[in-house]
Amino acid sequence: MATTLWTRVDSPVGELVLVGDRSGALSAVGSPDSPKGFPVDPAWERDDTVFGEAVRQLAEYFAGDRTRFALPYLPTGSEFRRRVWAALESIPYGETTTYGAVAASIGASRAAVRAVGGAIGANPLQVIRPCHRVIGADGSLTGYAGGLERKRQLLEREGAL
Repeated sequence: MATTLWTRVDSPVGELVLVGDRSGALSAVGSPDSPKGFPVDPAWERDDTVFGEAVRQLAEYFAGDRTRFALPYLPTGSEFRRRVWAALESIPYGETTTYGAVAASIGASRAAVRAVGGAIGANPLQVIRPCHRVIGADGSLTGYAGGLERKRQLLEREGAL
């Protein structure tokens, strides 16, 4: 069984925990101080060196020098979730879209908007996979696992608010 590795990274929107494997591929990025929390599993092994590329790209993003991430991810989620997550990665930096627009972009029916919202909420790669760019149809900031304040901060950094 592969060892799961993790590290902590300070950022302008609070501490982030990066989780993945020895190759540096990420399986999760989360905020331990978010409303839902992001606990470190005691079975994980801390390694502050393996995620150097992710740390570098996050620093560039927060400095305003990077608008897209180019990092390896470990495959997770159902086919439906992977389609939703791929749609998230196509949302341009500094722009927002709605849950309904994401549903339409993957060919899901209007009735599937709740399922799309669930998939967005289950995005394991906060910040890296920009689920923070999805807002309510009325323009409101809704649902972000990292907390609405962090979502607002990310959108302000990108100039979307």
